[in-house]
Amino acid sequence: MSIDSRPPTDPASTLDVRFRAAIHAVSSLDADPQIRPSTNPAFGDYQANAAMSLAKVTKGNPRELANALAACVDLTGIAEPAVIAGPGFLNIRLESAFIVAMLSAMDNATLGIEPTKETHAAVVDLCGVNVAKQMHVGHLRATIIGDTIARVFERLGRKVWRENHLGDWGLPIAMTLAALRRSHVDLDQLSLTHLNDAYRRAQLEGRHDDAGLAAARATDAGPHRLFELLAQEESAGEAIKDAKSTLLRLQGGDTEVVAAWQKIIDCTMREVYDSTSTLNAKVTAEHNRGESFFRDRLAPVVDAFLQAGFAKEDKGAIIVPFADRERPLLIRKSDGGFLYATTDLAALRFRTHDLDGSRVIYVVDARQRDHFKDVFDAAALIGWDRTKDGNKSEITHLGFGTVLGKDKRPLKTRSGENFTLKDLLDEAMERGVAEVTRRAEDPHAPTHGMPTADLTRIGRAVGIAAIKYADLSNDLTKDYVFDLDRMVAFEGDTGPYLQYAHARIANILAKSKDSASEIAATPHAVAEPAERALALHLLRYPQMVQDVARTLETNRIGAYLRTLAECFNAFYQSCPVLKSEDTTLRRARLRLCALARHVLQDGLSLYGIDAPERM
Repeated sequence: MSIDSRPPTDPASTLDVRFRAAIHAVSSLDADPQIRPSTNPAFGDYQANAAMSLAKVTKGNPRELANALAACVDLTGIAEPAVIAGPGFLNIRLESAFIVAMLSAMDNATLGIEPTKETHAAVVDLCGVNVAKQMHVGHLRATIIGDTIARVFERLGRKVWRENHLGDWGLPIAMTLAALRRSHVDLDQLSLTHLNDAYRRAQLEGRHDDAGLAAARATDAGPHRLFELLAQEESAGEAIKDAKSTLLRLQGGDTEVVAAWQKIIDCTMREVYDSTSTLNAKVTAEHNRGESFFRDRLAPVVDAFLQAGFAKEDKGAIIVPFADRERPLLIRKSDGGFLYATTDLAALRFRTHDLDGSRVIYVVDARQRDHFKDVFDAAALIGWDRTKDGNKSEITHLGFGTVLGKDKRPLKTRSGENFTLKDLLDEAMERGVAEVTRRAEDPHAPTHGMPTADLTRIGRAVGIAAIKYADLSNDLTKDYVFDLDRMVAFEGDTGPYLQYAHARIANILAKSKDSASEIAATPHAVAEPAERALALHLLRYPQMVQDVARTLETNRIGAYLRTLAECFNAFYQSCPVLKSEDTTLRRARLRLCALARHVLQDGLSLYGIDAPERM
């Protein structure tokens, strides 16, 4: 089943089949019936909106076409006769028995999501940390967006490769390693603070000031200033020379340098794994495939483009020109060095061919848009955008916007530094624990009297849910304002609100004196409007998951879950559950509660958000 086909438990699937047959009978065309949920339940549950577009093709009258479709379509056992509205819309009200049958088919471990028949993998480039540097707020987005996309494909039964493309090779790493060695830092006691200091020192020590030296000479700045600049130039030259010597030893497999390099990686990744674990994101050592992995593939990349005639020499460098833009893609410098583009081409070839990826998704800052366009277009020129059996791969740069502070500027600490991811997570969890602890002071709260350790565990989950939901439920391409006060709230469009909705349903089920087996054995019932609205929304869950896999729009998950919580609240207010004296009705409503809880939990898991039983 492709992600474009409708799940069998979605009523729209059945309506689509029936209306396609009617369209063909009326017009001999194979056209999309345009089945959509109704915007107003008073007029029906669904609409078929095809008559308008059909009229343009057939040069007919939309209302007459709608009338013909209504007379022709077979809705026996599915819905009442379709009703024409407006210029040619068809309103459809489903039969309650049909809704119950669909609910029963969905109400199992799969929730109506059938495993895909797609045999090619989905490859998701996520996290993308640089060795010897702390994770910052930008890594939050690259990690949790990528993890969610991977979870969605996994939920559909797809083979998924998470690829953490480490920046672990090249001159910057060699500069850091050389700086550590010059400072005689004990690498067995290495901390990320040491690494950050060494990285910054390496950048400063290797920085030339050619413009400053030229200005000093032109303005006769004096011997003291000139001496300072000349000393800086000499020092920078020595630092670069040391770094290049270290890089050559690293590239040559020098045992001592390689061991030191590995210690830098291990130190960096300890914090990465700590942060990804806190975020409940599946990024571990098995997902790492850094620049060093591709180092022996870079020269063959250049050779392949030259031999295929898609690259040429330009002033000693090797470039890939494009017919539709002035900028070429530089894949080898005039000094023989390789670039990020070379590594990315090698990685893309590996992902489509070796990993057999027919969907390859790069979750990287939107500012890299032009770079990835050039890389993807170059790969297409040479035919590297295909799987090992020749199927064309869909390659996407899923660019994301910037996290802003309340001042609408990129998020910074009070001292003006970039927020480290660890600091951000720690603050979110502290806020979550404080809010959960405050609410537990209420004698009527389900968490009142709960041990401190349990409140802390729930509070930490609430804090992480707050920042993940705020990020993932937005349009990924846009910037958003990071506001913990709003995010941690138990009301409104927040992660904690959805966690609380789940805990509330779990509490209702826990209070019931009916056993799980008795509830599960009772048929669903959708007699009341609020029951019907909740049931119809539940049935749309499998399609929503497929839509996210197709569009990569993670905000669809949040929108669906928010509406689910609202539908459940309306149902619970309108339809007595625990107080219902009719045993069969009570159990039927409890079964609807249990299904809503299951879907909420499953949907939150797509975001990697925990669903506590008590809050």
